[in-house]
Amino acid sequence: MIILLSYLVMVVYGMAILLVFFYGLAQLNLLINYLQSKRKVHYFEKFNFANAQEIPFVTIQLPIFNEKYVIERLLQNITKLEYPKDKIEVQVLDDSTDDSILMTRQLVKKLKNQGFCIEHITRTNRLGFKAGALKEGLKTAKGAFVAVFDADFLPNSDWLLKTIPYFKSPEIGVVQTRWSHINRNYSLLTKIQAFALDAHFTFEQVGRNAKHHCINFNGTAGVWRKNCIIDAGNWESDTLTEDLDLSYRAQLKNWKFIYLEDIATPAELPAVMSAARSQQFRWNKGGAENFVKMFWRIIKSENLSVKSKFHAIFHLSNSSMFLCVFAISFLSVPMLFIKNEFPNLTLFFDIMTFFVATSIIFFVCYWVTYKNIMGKGLKNFINYSGLFFAFYSIAMGFSFQNSMAVLEGLRGKKSAFIRTPKLNIESLKESWKENIYLSKTLSKNVFFEALLILYFAFALYSGIKLNDFVLFPFHLMLFFGYNYVVINSLKNT
Repeated sequence: MIILLSYLVMVVYGMAILLVFFYGLAQLNLLINYLQSKRKVHYFEKFNFANAQEIPFVTIQLPIFNEKYVIERLLQNITKLEYPKDKIEVQVLDDSTDDSILMTRQLVKKLKNQGFCIEHITRTNRLGFKAGALKEGLKTAKGAFVAVFDADFLPNSDWLLKTIPYFKSPEIGVVQTRWSHINRNYSLLTKIQAFALDAHFTFEQVGRNAKHHCINFNGTAGVWRKNCIIDAGNWESDTLTEDLDLSYRAQLKNWKFIYLEDIATPAELPAVMSAARSQQFRWNKGGAENFVKMFWRIIKSENLSVKSKFHAIFHLSNSSMFLCVFAISFLSVPMLFIKNEFPNLTLFFDIMTFFVATSIIFFVCYWVTYKNIMGKGLKNFINYSGLFFAFYSIAMGFSFQNSMAVLEGLRGKKSAFIRTPKLNIESLKESWKENIYLSKTLSKNVFFEALLILYFAFALYSGIKLNDFVLFPFHLMLFFGYNYVVINSLKNT
């Protein structure tokens, strides 16, 4: 019985490592695409804004929900956008349920009196959540193009002038810009979030877009052609990531997306653990839901090449990699004992080198991203190396919660769209504890994560007792990662 269980553990462990390795190879391919793209000059047809007749009407949609801390900053920023005032309208899509709705109404009225074309649109219910609000606004939107900004985004004044011209070709459905981070250096938590997002918004998005693979509108800081939204079936709320859903439906209908890495749109990262957990849960569950929803549509699509289908499947299964990471980490402890109990299976344990190879691939990919944004040099490389291992550890510390989110998404369990609280926090001098939107309820997952701290402490002790230190660095990273997540979750409640 013990031998049978040992073989079962080894098979699952090995399969998880190989799946993560193949995902790493897909990432490496995107990096190669990215580097090749940098050597090419890309030409796009553009509107000639020197000719007033070519400047299209644009609708800006601002979906908000209980945003008393950032709404004034948002509206002040939007009114600074440089674009002909007679060819722009702003829709404040307000689903708020608290007194912030009164503040927003006053701000909108003030701007309207100043001559801005702006409307405060409210609903009696939150049907469809953000997707429902965007769909409702689209009914009266006058613009041929619709720009979307979440409440914590602060586009530069020339943002529209740099993005709208790319819609000259009628086949372009979306123009998406890169996110940048106004509070990147606030804490280790914001640093690692920026670290991960920078990778997505550089080599991943460019790597896919350069080879005409499917990319995603990121929910904000992008522009849609209104006809593209309608043709793709409009916004739907049956997943928690409505942006990813509509992106794939549009590209499966052969609409083209343009990604602009050089245009950075500043935004605020979740600065406290409860907010980060909420966002991570929604993104990962939504990704799994879209994997289920889109898998067969992608396989059957006649508009996608085989390679594009391959990348699309890996793109939509991004969040499912957390299941593999959790399986690898959890099973690595019994594997430690199996390795010492069955020395004749040494060859099998060499499969662990695939995990090391994957880590090296990620290290290289993320370094390319980091040096492009933060700069080269030995000092930056040393800083990068420390941040990479902190990111790797904390990402594994999130793997239990994110695995639970993925499982919910894969099995079709529905849940409400939980917004990420915005703090309007950019320096350590500002206090986030007064924010009324932050959850004071401790996630039930924290209890299991605390048990995992003990589990990996046992793994470290066992490695020492067995005089086997092959997995010791891995278990040390897991021990640190879960400690970081649990301690900060407790501090934030």
